[in-house]
Amino acid sequence: MIIDAHQHFWDPARADYPWMDAPELAPIRRAFGPADLAPLLEANGIDASIVVQCRSALEETEEFLRIAHATPSVIGVVGWVDLTDSDLGDTLDRLWALPGGDKLVGIRHQVHDELDADWLLREDVQRGLTAVFARDLAYDFLVRTRELPAAIATAQAFPQARFVLDHAAKPPIADGGSDEWTDRITALAACGNVWCKISGLATEATWDDWDAERLLPFVAHAAKNFGEDRLIFGSDWPVCLLAGSYGDIKRALEACLAKLGPNVREKAFGVNAEAAYRLVE
Repeated sequence: MIIDAHQHFWDPARADYPWMDAPELAPIRRAFGPADLAPLLEANGIDASIVVQCRSALEETEEFLRIAHATPSVIGVVGWVDLTDSDLGDTLDRLWALPGGDKLVGIRHQVHDELDADWLLREDVQRGLTAVFARDLAYDFLVRTRELPAAIATAQAFPQARFVLDHAAKPPIADGGSDEWTDRITALAACGNVWCKISGLATEATWDDWDAERLLPFVAHAAKNFGEDRLIFGSDWPVCLLAGSYGDIKRALEACLAKLGPNVREKAFGVNAEAAYRLVE
């Protein structure tokens, strides 16, 4: 099975997305749903996808579960819950009982938007993560370089849990990279319970001046440290449209992965996502 492990649905006419207010995001400030994604999956040889949270609202998680229930190609939902909620366990159990609840595979919070770089290490957040892992769900790290130390400490604090690093922690590709990102990725990858999504990289480059060669050093660094068994492909559609089409993104990442070993591409496009999110028992 070929899996796109990171895509989004949204409708700015029906809900508020604070991160979408920037003028340069106007091209994607419209509704995107399953009917828009379906022909792209078919055209690009993708069998299934995982839809990932876009806003801090339990209602969105519930909506994504309904979509997954009605859409066979959506095989997983990485949703949002309030990790600081003392009744989080009950909330997760309620989500599981909803139509599509069996497709809840992970939880995510937009940590890089928190003022506190150590937000993940707060006592109430760590308590919430304990509830998430007690239900065998994965946790997606949405962090940049600044928050990587807290992510490393969190992965170390829960050695039996499964974590997925979104967008390789958004390396500063447009600026040529940084030693800080490089070193912290190496440290996070040393935690054997963390997978890394090769996703969202084109939009970290200069949107109108990038290609596979520009992305390759960052993909190669992730591959060197996480290894072929912990890299996962994600399109980051429709955010990726700011830099290129769905096909452009897939072809560029395929080209990068193909240079890193005979099994890297095959595993990143399927079996690694299955392992990280327990899609197949």
